[in-house]
Amino acid sequence: MKVIQIIDSLDAGGAERMAIQIANELQAAGHESHLCTTRKEGLLKETISDAVGYIFIEKKGRLGLKAMTKLKTYVVKNNIEIIHAHSTSFFTATIIKWWLPQLKLVWHDHYGNAEEVEKRSSKIIKKCSRFFNGIISVNEKLHDWSIKQLRPSKVVYFRNFVSVTVKQDLLKSLPGIDGKRIVHLANLRPQKDHFTLLNAFKLIAQKESEWKLLLVGMDFQDDYSIAVKKMISDFQLEESVFLLGSREDTTAILNASNMAVLSSKSEGLPVALLEYGMAGIPVVVTDVGACREVVSIHGKIVPSQDAILLSQALQEIIQHPVDAKIKAQSFQEHVMTTFGASTYIKKLEHFYSTI
Repeated sequence: MKVIQIIDSLDAGGAERMAIQIANELQAAGHESHLCTTRKEGLLKETISDAVGYIFIEKKGRLGLKAMTKLKTYVVKNNIEIIHAHSTSFFTATIIKWWLPQLKLVWHDHYGNAEEVEKRSSKIIKKCSRFFNGIISVNEKLHDWSIKQLRPSKVVYFRNFVSVTVKQDLLKSLPGIDGKRIVHLANLRPQKDHFTLLNAFKLIAQKESEWKLLLVGMDFQDDYSIAVKKMISDFQLEESVFLLGSREDTTAILNASNMAVLSSKSEGLPVALLEYGMAGIPVVVTDVGACREVVSIHGKIVPSQDAILLSQALQEIIQHPVDAKIKAQSFQEHVMTTFGASTYIKKLEHFYSTI
């Protein structure tokens, strides 16, 4: 098969990681695989396999006809059969499908606010969905929403997967001492709820002053970012909480950390959680999206927006490191078995063949 993944940026986000992983794994499985980023390149560009065809169309504005024409030319030249559009790139893919109706179009829905999906603005998606040949949803809520809200097409629920990563070295030293680092891998977005995490960590810092919290993710320099930094300052946590920004060495950071947390108030199926599992470190997550399904009995699950329970869960890992490590190892095995690339690509190949 000849398939192109389309994504709007290559910033370090979950949908972006999935688009690249799918492109890489399809190529490794013997398909002719391509990837297009429409609006912005980013840190993840370095993770695209050299064997994967790549194009950046530099789309500007709503339509971006020059960029669209560039993509159309690439699709025709490479005899692309399937367009696999991730998240908001469905609009670009729909225009290409309209121009080249023989193409098959798959939309991959990674919507992060799955807990409030009924409030989702869907007018444009509904109009475009009549061009979709299939929809992939990353959790059951999004799957059900697509069936109810969008024009009839083949809708499936595929859990995200994680590829085995090569060993990484840290690009720069980390704050804190070995054995006492908590990592939170999430861009600074409201649904990731850094506020609850900071409230929880404040309670830990009062008892465990040597522990450090590393916040790894893109800083958009917006109101949310300003509020997070203000809370760190107000809580006098400047020597305990560190904003590391978007990093290329996230695997190395995870391997140098001693537990990982996701404090989200809404999720799809977070790729970061799978990366936590691959790293083999204890995890604490909130009960949103597919987090419970992913973690199962192998980590701690707490209600969202509850700083007290989140703090208690983190504190329990600190106090019982041996038990936590045993669970972390079982979580690693669970992720490798259940969320490995080979099983996912086989399902994806079958799905492609049915459309």
